[in-house]
Amino acid sequence: MPALILMALVGLAAQLVDGSLGMAYGVTSSTLLLAIGTNPAAASATVHLAEIGTTLASGVSHWKFGNVDWKVVLKVGVPGAVGAFLGATVLSNLSTEAATPVMSLVLLALGAYLLVRFTLFGLRTDRQHLPLRKRFLTPLGLVAGFVDATGGGGWGPVGTPALLASGRLEPRKVIGSIDTSEFLVALAASLGFLFAIGSQGVNFAWVLALLLGGLVAAPIAAWLVRHIPPRILGSAVGGVIVLTNVRTLIRSDWVGLKNTPTEGLTLAAIAVVWAAAVVWSVRAYRADQAAARAEKVESTGTEATAVAATPA
Repeated sequence: MPALILMALVGLAAQLVDGSLGMAYGVTSSTLLLAIGTNPAAASATVHLAEIGTTLASGVSHWKFGNVDWKVVLKVGVPGAVGAFLGATVLSNLSTEAATPVMSLVLLALGAYLLVRFTLFGLRTDRQHLPLRKRFLTPLGLVAGFVDATGGGGWGPVGTPALLASGRLEPRKVIGSIDTSEFLVALAASLGFLFAIGSQGVNFAWVLALLLGGLVAAPIAAWLVRHIPPRILGSAVGGVIVLTNVRTLIRSDWVGLKNTPTEGLTLAAIAVVWAAAVVWSVRAYRADQAAARAEKVESTGTEATAVAATPA
């Protein structure tokens, strides 16, 4: 029972992050399952089965709050489903010993990207409402779907920053569209795993616990997407993913430094960098907010002066 409660809390927390940031449900959940020794293919299958329900609920919630661009959903979601099915097939044919460090490397890369992307860079807004071309969305969907299935997560970490960086869609619609299209990806990946490995190693009680936690969080996250600064949340989540997967790699046969001083020093150094990144993001966000307020005050003052100077 404690394990099921933990899974439900993980599902709730992961969906709160995913629904408000457009990423990290799969990466966060898969990282936990790998950390407790779950077979990589089974871990990814477990997460994707739960995501069928959570992404459906998240998509409906985002749609109700007006956060979805349906053209983007279809153009990125369909190729994403193809990539996810292929990725599930590839991961299912790797041995457990080979797949664990490989999967951790994928998750580590995604976590590092999140940490750097959201700590050091802001979001472009000067190109919003320009069209997103199919020649951009199709390969993006294929790559993100493949990474998502092989890494146990990655649809959001690949898709959301790419769309945000394009500056052609307002952030809330990027997050809502990526979350909604993820339903197709989760469904295709789940089918790929079930065809390849059946239900071997999949704990359906864990699937249900992750699903229930995600269902509770989905509508809350869709509302929070307008209120939580993505920059701060991205830095926080990226740090967790980097720290956890570095620990997994250090303890793998590839490195073999489990329970050594090197392991402790490495994890401590990463924790310090992570804390500094979050502090940096908070300060950058506050500076951006202060600059926006100053610009608004200046604009209001200029307008008032112009009105006062207008002859009666």
